[in-house]
Amino acid sequence: MKLIVGLGNPGEKYLWTRHNVGFMALNKFIQKNNPRKADWEESTKFHSQILKVGSDLLLAKPQTYMNNSGLAVNALVHFYKVSLIDLIIVHDDLDLLLGRLRIRMGGSAGGHHGVESIISNLGSDQFIRLRIGIGNQSTHLNDQGRKSMDANIFVTEEFQLKEKTEIERVLKKAVSAIDTIITKGFQEAQNEYNQ
Repeated sequence: MKLIVGLGNPGEKYLWTRHNVGFMALNKFIQKNNPRKADWEESTKFHSQILKVGSDLLLAKPQTYMNNSGLAVNALVHFYKVSLIDLIIVHDDLDLLLGRLRIRMGGSAGGHHGVESIISNLGSDQFIRLRIGIGNQSTHLNDQGRKSMDANIFVTEEFQLKEKTEIERVLKKAVSAIDTIITKGFQEAQNEYNQ
């Protein structure tokens, strides 16, 4: 069984924020592959909204808040006996420009607290990540030169109007990348989408 987990924060407050592109990507994936209404199941056991697609694909949106995503992922992986090579985590990446995608296996969390939580709970970093660039705007210029803006504030803000077209385009691309990982494998998807 393959498990695809989109990371985000639960609740209306965070629905359209940059940190929630993992949730957005899974919603788009379901719209494309299962156009009738998707019935996400609220599972307290797995701390997630889950959706089974056929007998060999499970989608999950952890409801633990980003920093505790590993609790949900660990529960799902162990209950469904998912091999880590069949685990795909879809998440935002502050260090990738808006509209960019990167697919990788393993490595550090790169400062992403959701991924840190998953690595900590699983005791391994050997899973597939589909990283969706949200544009690193965590710094801006003022009269004194470069000034930092809190990255935690940036990721929990909604996309600006001028960013909407680009995020729609990259989400469509992310859905295609997920399809490629599932049907052709990680290496093929990496070759195609890591441009």
